[in-house]
Parts: sequence; C-alpha cells; structure tokens
Amino acid sequence: MITADLIRALVPTLSATQAAQVAAALADPATRAGITTRARVAAFLAQLAHESAGFRYLEEIWGPTPAQRRYEGRADLGNTQPGDGYRFRGRGWIQLTGRHNYRTYGALLGLPLEAQPDLAAQPGTAARIACAYWAQRKLNALADAGDFEGITRRINGGLNGLPDREAYHRRALAALPESAPVPRVFLRDMAGENVLWDGKPTVYNDTRLTLYPDGALQLERE
Repeated sequence: MITADLIRALVPTLSATQAAQVAAALADPATRAGITTRARVAAFLAQLAHESAGFRYLEEIWGPTPAQRRYEGRADLGNTQPGDGYRFRGRGWIQLTGRHNYRTYGALLGLPLEAQPDLAAQPGTAARIACAYWAQRKLNALADAGDFEGITRRINGGLNGLPDREAYHRRALAALPESAPVPRVFLRDMAGENVLWDGKPTVYNDTRLTLYPDGALQLERE
C-alpha cells in the first residue's frame, strides 16, 4: 500500500526519486508489521512524516541546543559514557535516541546499532526500526480504533506537533482508497484458547495465512 505516489501526496515537495526511495524502504517492513489497511498506513505515515520533517531528515539536526546538551549523562537513555549524548542522537524516521534504545532495537533486529549507530540513519534500517517501534507499542490496534491522539502520545509522550501530525493524517486518508473490512480469523493457541489473528503472515496447522491490503485472505498449504 505504501507507494511513491502516496508519499508524494503527503509531501508534495519531495522529488519523485526521493519519494520512491522512501516508499521502497518502507513497503516491505510495513507489510510484515501488519501495517496493511487504510487506517494503519495513514496513521503510520503521518507520524513518520512529522517526526522526520516530511521525510527530509534521517538524523537529528545538532546544535547542540540546551535540550540536546541534556542528553549527555542521562541514565534513562543509557547514556553512561562521555560523548553518548551526541553519539546516540536521534536517527531514523521515528527518532531513535540514547544508547539504551540503540542497544534494544539492535538486539531486536539483529543489527549492531550500539557499535555502529549511523546505521540507524540508513533508509532501510530506519524503516525496520520504525516498523519494530510501531509493533512494539501495539499501534495497529490504536489505528484500528481511530485513536490518532493515543498513537501520538505513545510516540511523543504527549501531543507535541499534533496539528502537523493531523494534517499529514488527513492527506494520507484522502490519498488512500477505502480498505475492505479485515476478516476476523480466530486461531487456537497452545492453551486451547481462541485468539484473534493480528493479520500478519503466519503458518497455522501447516497452512500459510496471508492478508492482502485489499482485505483478501489467502490460505496456502505448506
């Protein structure tokens, strides 16, 4: 669902080449993270567009400002060594900040982000981090419920920049076709309980389940 045309609809000032690069980086990780419906894609792209100033920046602009100086020595960010504030400054389309977060997402994605923090500013890695961040905070569920403010709070910790985020959200919704209803499929877990499938590709009882952006459900024997 994430295409160059959609990215340009959100940010018309991007060139066709820039929009294609953003879309190419995001499309597959977003699909694997279940960001496959109109509501989910619109909310996801709106938040990323705001966080990256219209997909223009993959790295925090460093002053340093007074706020940036306070990164240094912040135990809550894991910045325990001299220079960590700058070394682990914000990178990516959802700004990854602090040694602790670089270590956490590096382990999650199997990438040496703590040793090589500049990797987080590469489009492909930035896309994987953003999708992992989205999945970790269970933001698809909030998108399904139409709770855009709730998504903003989980990303920002508050509602900073909400009007700009909402403007991107409106543009994304206007550019995306209406989604078909997501099928409600229940799978039996190890305890014998029925659990609502989250729509991510999975194998269940030797059958691969794939949900396409148009709402079509494919069942394929392994």
